[in-house]
Amino acid sequence: MNPHRPIRTMFIITSMPVGGAETLLVNLVRRFDRNRITPMIGCLKEKGVLGKELADEIPVFENLIHHKYDVAVANRLRRLFKDQQLDAVITVGAGDKMFWGRLAAKSARLPVILSALHSTGWPDGVGRLNRLLTGITDGFIACANSHADYLVNNEKFPDAKVFMIPNGIDTDRFVFNAEARAQWRSTHGIPSDAPVVGIVAALRPEKNHALFLESARLTLESQPEAYFVIAGDGPERPMLEELTASKGIQQRVKFLGSVSDIPEVLSMVDLFALSSHNEASPVSILEALSCQRPVVATAVGSINESVIEGATGYLVTPGDEIMMSQRWLQILNDPQLGAELGAAGREHVIANSSLSSMTDGYMELIESVFRGKGADSLPGPNLGAGAFSTVDAGGAGAHTTSL
Repeated sequence: MNPHRPIRTMFIITSMPVGGAETLLVNLVRRFDRNRITPMIGCLKEKGVLGKELADEIPVFENLIHHKYDVAVANRLRRLFKDQQLDAVITVGAGDKMFWGRLAAKSARLPVILSALHSTGWPDGVGRLNRLLTGITDGFIACANSHADYLVNNEKFPDAKVFMIPNGIDTDRFVFNAEARAQWRSTHGIPSDAPVVGIVAALRPEKNHALFLESARLTLESQPEAYFVIAGDGPERPMLEELTASKGIQQRVKFLGSVSDIPEVLSMVDLFALSSHNEASPVSILEALSCQRPVVATAVGSINESVIEGATGYLVTPGDEIMMSQRWLQILNDPQLGAELGAAGREHVIANSSLSSMTDGYMELIESVFRGKGADSLPGPNLGAGAFSTVDAGGAGAHTTSL
């Protein structure tokens, strides 16, 4: 370890399509102080849209695993870590990347091994094999208070190894844009005065777009002028397009595919919806609130820490399309209510979910673990500032304690 140079840190992820965790990672590495952290990305599969974009700025490696049972990926990763003279590996999400990334990092004798998780349960359920590597892991990163509780109480990680770093977004970038609203609506054939509900999420099973589409069908029964925008792509797209047609609402649903201009997309909608089976602290909700869009979302994970009932939006029971469509109609039929919820949402994000606090939290955690392995002369801030927290699961329940 050389404490006099930036800590060379690689994030291991499956791929980098347009999605919440992937967008979060892009924003994070772009904000790192390069005098403290040298970031890299390792994709087990292809780079994806965001990976290709980042490859112009930092090293991005891809196709590190060749098939589902490719055990040679461990040696492949170990050689990569050594070739790049890494100091730290952070796996993003559960599954193969969490297992092989940590195993290879241990084999390469890296001083810092961390795992960041962004969901509760499937697809980020940790599983037995990943839990076996708890002993070689320096820390597990949760993205909200209740998510940290979940990692301790449900995944059974040691409370001393669970750190909470809240997700954060660039509130200067995610702002409502009236000009973009008009332009995007015109481009996609949506009247300027039509009510619009939008969702930004990868088209994967856990996002439960089927609930969004059924809620749209019910909403159209009372609000036939409404439109529905789906931003994102993924393996479920053909099925979802067929489902849209079978419901007879294809003229009112716009599939935008992968888009990079998320603030502009959010500006074109009147409210944001998320229909997921499970989440932790979705970045898409923070982005929507920052753009002053009210949110209606399923009450899963830590969503209730950002979607505050009756203040920034509404929570609905997972799978309840009737309740979701009713909340949509409540906001669409009362523009003043939508404006008040949206304004409160932006204030909440500015106060609790800034990109700078998230970036500082990651940098300080990486540095603290690195110093703890013997690099005492590493320059860095005083961790007493409390940019991240550790979890104490004693007493009545888990809570965060500033370091």
